[in-house]
Amino acid sequence: MNSAMQRLSLLLVSAMVAGCNLAPTYERPEASVPEAWPEGAAYLPANAAPPVLTYQQVFQNPALQALIARALTQNQDLAVALANIEVASAQYRGQRALLLPPIDLTAASTRSQANDNITSNQSVQIGAAAYELDLYGRLRNLGYAAQQRYLASETAARAVRLTLIDGIAETYAVLAADRTLLAIAAQTQASAQKTVELTEARLNGGVASRGDLSAAQTVLQQALSDLAVQTTLVAQDRNALELLVGGPVADDELPASIDSLMGVFAEVPAGLDSQVLLARPDVAQAEHQLQAAYAQIGVARAAFFPTISLTALAGSASPELTDLFSAGSFTWRGGLGASLPLFRGGATRAALAVAQAQREAALAQYQKAIQTAFREVADALARRGTIKDQLTAQAALVAAANASLEQSTARYQAGIDPYLNTLVAQRTLYGARRSHAAAQLAEVRNLAVLYKTLGADPLVVTP
Repeated sequence: MNSAMQRLSLLLVSAMVAGCNLAPTYERPEASVPEAWPEGAAYLPANAAPPVLTYQQVFQNPALQALIARALTQNQDLAVALANIEVASAQYRGQRALLLPPIDLTAASTRSQANDNITSNQSVQIGAAAYELDLYGRLRNLGYAAQQRYLASETAARAVRLTLIDGIAETYAVLAADRTLLAIAAQTQASAQKTVELTEARLNGGVASRGDLSAAQTVLQQALSDLAVQTTLVAQDRNALELLVGGPVADDELPASIDSLMGVFAEVPAGLDSQVLLARPDVAQAEHQLQAAYAQIGVARAAFFPTISLTALAGSASPELTDLFSAGSFTWRGGLGASLPLFRGGATRAALAVAQAQREAALAQYQKAIQTAFREVADALARRGTIKDQLTAQAALVAAANASLEQSTARYQAGIDPYLNTLVAQRTLYGARRSHAAAQLAEVRNLAVLYKTLGADPLVVTP
C-alpha cells in the first residue's frame, strides 16, 4: 500500500511541475508620450519633486476632509467598485484552484440479489479523477489572466476613489462659488433698490427723467433674476454634494463663500518625468488588461495541443464492513487519457486570431490611456500657469469698477453726470465681481483636477 501511494504522489507532483508556457513574453510598451511636461508661456517652471500627496495634504479644509472621509465609506459607486473587486478576487481564486488536483473521498455500500445469492460490497476510495496535466500552460495562463483582471478591478476601484475625492472637492468649491454669487446678487439687488428709490425721488423733484428710472430698474430686475437662479443652484449643489457623500450634509459643514477656500487647497507639484503617469489608476488598469490579453494568447495556443488528464484512485473494498480496512482489501487504479483536436472547422485558429486581435486592441487602449493622461495633466498645468495672472487682473478690475461706481454715483447725485454713467458703472462692477468669483472657482477646481489627473495619493498607488 505504501509503495502504491508513493507512486501516486510522485505522479501528481510530476504532473504539477511539468509543462511549458505558450504565452508571448510580456514587456511593458514604450509610452507614446514625451518624457517631460510641456513648457512655454502658459506653464509654471517644472518641479523636479514627484507628486506624492494625500487628499488631506491637498484639501486642507477640515469640513471638506470630513466629508471626503465619510464618502469613502458611504458612497454607492465606490461600494459597487469594491464589490467588483471581491467578484474578481473570487474568480481568480477559483481559476488558481484548477492548477491543483481535485481530491475526492467516496464511500459506497451495495447489496444485490441474484437468484438465492445475496452479495454485499463496501468500498472507500480517495483520489483525483480527470485532473488535467497543464503541459502547455493553458491553466496557468487562465489563472494569470484572471489575476490580471483582478488587479485591473483593484485599479478601477482606485480610479473611482480618486474621481470621488475630486468630485466632492469640485462640488464643494462650486457650492462655495454659487453662495458667493448669491451674495453678490443680493448685495446688487439691495444697492439697485436704493438707486431706484433715489431716482424716483429725483423724478418726483423734476431733476431726473423717466428713462433714468427705467434704466435703474433694469439693474434691479437683473439682480432679482440672478438671485432666484443662484438660490436654485445653491440648493442643487447641496443635493449633488449629499449624493457624493452618501448621506446628509449639515449646514455647518458647507462653505460660506469661495473666499473661504482660497489658500486652503495646497499646490500639487508636478514632476519632470511623465513616467509618473504609469501609476495612474486608469493607466495601470489598462496595463493589467493588456497583460491578461497576452495570457489569453497562451490559452488559445494550447488548444492546438493534446489535453492529457490523470486519474488516480486508491482505497479499500470488501464484502464485509468489518473487513474494509483489513490486509488485502487495498485497491488502487491509475491512468492517463489524452485528447488531440483533429478537426474543428478552423475554430481553433479563429480563437487564436481573436486572442491576438484582442491583444492589439488592449495595446492600443493602453497607449491611449497614457496619451489621455498626459493631455489631462498638460491641460491642468497650462491652467495652473496662468490662473494667478487672471486672478490678479480680476481683483484689480473689481477695485477699479467699484471706484468708478462710487465716482459716477456721486457725480449723478450732484447733478453733474447723467444716470447713464452710473448705470454702466453698476453693470461693470456686477460683472467684474461675478467674473472674479468665477476665476477663484477656476483656481480651486484646477488644484482638484491636478490631484486627480496626477493620481498622486499614496493610498492609491499601484499594487
